[in-house]
Formats: sequence, structure tokens, C-alpha cells
Amino acid sequence: MAGPILTAGDLAVRLEQGTVAVLDATVNLGRPAHDGDHTSSSGRPGWEQAHIPGSHHVDLLHDLTDPAALYHFARPSPEALTAHLANLGIHDGTSVVTYDRSGGIWASRLWWLLDWIGIEAAVLDGGFAAWEAAGLPVSVLTPDSVTEIPAPALAACGQPASVDNVRAGRWVERADLERWLRDEAEATVLCALNPEAYAGEVPTRYARRGHIPGTGNLPARSLLAPDGRFRPLDDLRADLAGLLADPAPIWVYCGGGISAATLGLALTALGRDDVALYDGSLEEWSADGSLPIERGRADAGR
Repeated sequence: MAGPILTAGDLAVRLEQGTVAVLDATVNLGRPAHDGDHTSSSGRPGWEQAHIPGSHHVDLLHDLTDPAALYHFARPSPEALTAHLANLGIHDGTSVVTYDRSGGIWASRLWWLLDWIGIEAAVLDGGFAAWEAAGLPVSVLTPDSVTEIPAPALAACGQPASVDNVRAGRWVERADLERWLRDEAEATVLCALNPEAYAGEVPTRYARRGHIPGTGNLPARSLLAPDGRFRPLDDLRADLAGLLADPAPIWVYCGGGISAATLGLALTALGRDDVALYDGSLEEWSADGSLPIERGRADAGR
């Protein structure tokens, strides 16, 4: 694939050619009604009602997470991730396109996981809404239907993807952010939440409102057009020229490591190859009362 963002038309061609596997990553996660409200559910029922033909639903809420972690959506080990993907017929050499029905953040998160373990992947620009808007066919899962395995998966070997392909430098941990706050690490750190959540003006799913002190705010939604597609890359390149030229590595976070993946995807598409994601994000950070959090809006990073 030419890049990490794919149009609906291009995906339709690849499906017809049998050269790609398609994964729906949707999770249902509403706005918190009060602080600490982390209500969420699997997106599989929506996938069953309507999905891209030949696609599978993957569960980021339960299956592709680390059950031992103290926060939601924690990345699984490379071994657990490759084993689960092998059950879907996805191995070394399988090209994957991810999509969702929730504005693209879940598809971006799954893309980040796949790219981390060296699987060629892209995100469907605009998600399922763009697929439908293009007038492309939709499948419905009924009690009598059989889930289809995408053509390239049927042709793949039976071994999981090799963990030897795992990319270094894709994640930072809480300790890295603590070192950064002590000026012991060089990075530009950005929060992907909307300005209201960054500033602590609205209820949060987590223990405390606000953001990690000194971090900038680049809302993931600001990279998207009203229809959910990414804004033209040339426009983003112009708007983010200063960030793209920044010599420091870029670290991104949000509430739970999901919206931040959208920043990572966009920055990768724009040519940055040194973006790392703080997986625990504010859910982990805010749970420890000894760690600082601040409120208020800001336009630039530290």
C-alpha cells in the first residue's frame, strides 16, 4: 500500500483483487456523564448489523488488550497480538485495512498496533460512513450466514507474524514522562484531547481532570474534515509545518491511548517516523495522586 490512509474506492479495488484483509475496530465509548464514568461496550453488534463484505470485527476492549494492566485498552504483548491475528488468518505478508464507525480513532489505534508489529496496514479514510457514502456494498451477519475470511488470509501460511518485526520506539511509559518533566528527556509532548477536556472543563473518565503539565494540545479531531475524513495532507502539512520541522521526537497521549493514535497516524502520513505513544495516558497518570496535573488551555507544547 502506498501510505497509511486509504480511500474507500481504493479499498474496493483491493478487495476485488483479493489483496487485503479488512478489520472493523469499533468500540462504543460515550461521553462521560460524570467524572470517573468509563462506560464502554463492544462494537460487534453494530458490525453484525452492517459491515464491509469480508471484514472481521476485532475487539480492542477485551481481546486485543492486556488483561493484567490497570487501565483500559492497554496494548497486548506482541506474542498475544500476533497469535490473535493468526486466528483471523492474518500473518506475515498479509496487508490489512482497518476501519470503524466512530470517527476513525479505533481504526487508528488498531493501525498503530499492527504497524508496531510490522504488519503492512492502512486506515480507511472516513471509515464505514465513507464506504456507505461511496455507494459500495454492505453485508449483514444473520444467524444463518457464515463469517467470511478475507481472500489473502486463506492464502496465508499458518504461522503467526514474527515478533522479530516489532518496531522499537513506538511507545513511551509513565517513567519517560516523569523524566521529561525533570528535563532529563528531550521530546515534544502533545495531548490529543479536545480543548475542553485538555483544560479540565468537562467531566472526564479518569481520576482527575486536566493534562500533564507543560504538554501541548493538538486535538485529534482538528485533523479531520466534518465528514470524518482526514483533511488534505497538503493542508495539514502547511498547518503543522512547525511541528513537522521540530528536531525533537514527538510523544503523544490522550485519555486512554486511542485518540493519540490518530495523531500518530497523521504524523506518520506526513513523514515523521519518530512518534511514540504513551499507552497509559491520563487514565494511568491521573490515578496516581503524586503525579502533577494542571488545568487550563494552551496552544503550544513545552
